[in-house]
Order: sequence, then C-alpha cells, then structure tokens
Amino acid sequence: MSITPIIVEIAAHSVQSAVAAQAGGAHRVELFSDPLEGGVTPSEGLIEVVREKLTVPLHVIVRPRGGDFCYSEAEFDAMCRDVAVAKRIGVDGVVFGLLEPEGSINVGLTSHLVEAARPLSVTFHRAIDMCRDVLDALRTSVRCGIDRVLTSGGAADACLGVPILKVMAEQAGDHITLIAAGGIRAENVGTIVEQTGIREVHAGLRSRVPGPMLFQNEKVSFGVGSEFEQLVVRQEDVRSLVEAVRGL
Repeated sequence: MSITPIIVEIAAHSVQSAVAAQAGGAHRVELFSDPLEGGVTPSEGLIEVVREKLTVPLHVIVRPRGGDFCYSEAEFDAMCRDVAVAKRIGVDGVVFGLLEPEGSINVGLTSHLVEAARPLSVTFHRAIDMCRDVLDALRTSVRCGIDRVLTSGGAADACLGVPILKVMAEQAGDHITLIAAGGIRAENVGTIVEQTGIREVHAGLRSRVPGPMLFQNEKVSFGVGSEFEQLVVRQEDVRSLVEAVRGL
C-alpha cells in the first residue's frame, strides 16, 4: 500500500519569497502581505505577478486586517470582494478564518464565503487555534464545507500541539485535510509528521537579509525593524525542509 507523500506549503509575502519557495521544491505557496501583522490580504498586483511566475498551486490569504478574526459587515464585504479578485486572477485556493466573539467558528459567514469561493479550494487558517474548543471547531469546519484546516492544535507551535494534532487527525479522517503549522522546520518536521500522521505541513521559514540600499539614513524609521533589511524565504531553507519530509 502506497503512502501519500508529504505536501510542503510555504507562506510567502513577496514575489522574491514565492519564487524561492517554488525553486526550493515547495508543493504549494500561500501568499499574504504584512508578516508583522500575522498576514493580511495581498494586493491585486502582487497576486497577479506571483500567479504569472509560479507553476505550483497558489493559495491566497483573505484577511482584511490584523488582530482578531471577528469581522464587521463592512470587513466581510471586503473579504467577499477579495475572494472574487482571487478567482478572477486564477489562484487555486483561498485561505480565511471567521470567528464568533465567544470563540467558535462563525458558521453563517464561513459557509457564505466557502460558497462564494467555489470552485477554488478553501482553507480555514489558524484562526481555529484561537477557538475555545479546537476539536469542536474542526467538526464545525467540516459542516461548513472547508477543504483544509491549518492548525498547531491550539498550541503556540506544532511541536507543543502534537497531542491535540494527533486527535484532530484521527477525527478528521477522510472528511477534511489537516495542515500542521507553527514553527515547523527541517529539524522537527519528521517528529511532527510521525507522531500525528498529518501529511501536509506549512512553514514560514523567514530570514532577515540585508537590503540593496547603499545609502542608509539611520535617523528615520517607518516601521518595526530596520528599513535596510528584508524578511525573505530562502530557497535553501525550503529545500532542506522538502528533503527532510522525503520518504516519511
């Protein structure tokens, strides 16, 4: 009996990182913007350029802002429009998460957005890790028609979440696909996969590298960190992760 190969999904927030992810052997790229906010919807232009440069499946985050996952009517309207843009550009899937204030999945809005997204693949992102009961949330996501759930098992990272991830995988069965996420690297991915049975993993693998600027005005700053460094995904880091899962 053959074993399904491990799928490696890489989160990228720039053209450079998306291209590096593919070159490193990633099986899928999740595109977003603003990593310092945990990821928000990328611009139409960014989606178009990345779509033109990639041949692997491309999934796009649909998140109108940072912070929590309880959205206003206007924010939900923006999410619906962003899904329509992603469909028009020709991505393969969208990634979102919508919660109720008490810590459960917002069934009505989630189901509506799933329907609006079809025929694209739909992933419920790590908003599920902010739910009061991740196992109940997993069952709810199945009822909403979600295809995949991105999760650390409600823990700070996938390593700490292994016990719950294992239970989630058992409950998911053939009903829904789990993607293990949170601090996954070449050094720990084997343990996570072997202990949970999950066959898809998601990693950021971002590194700080010097930018191209020769002149640097250190007196001015426009955000967190240095304007003269860039957060990037490096091809060699992706390759190491892909090689680490080969044969698991």
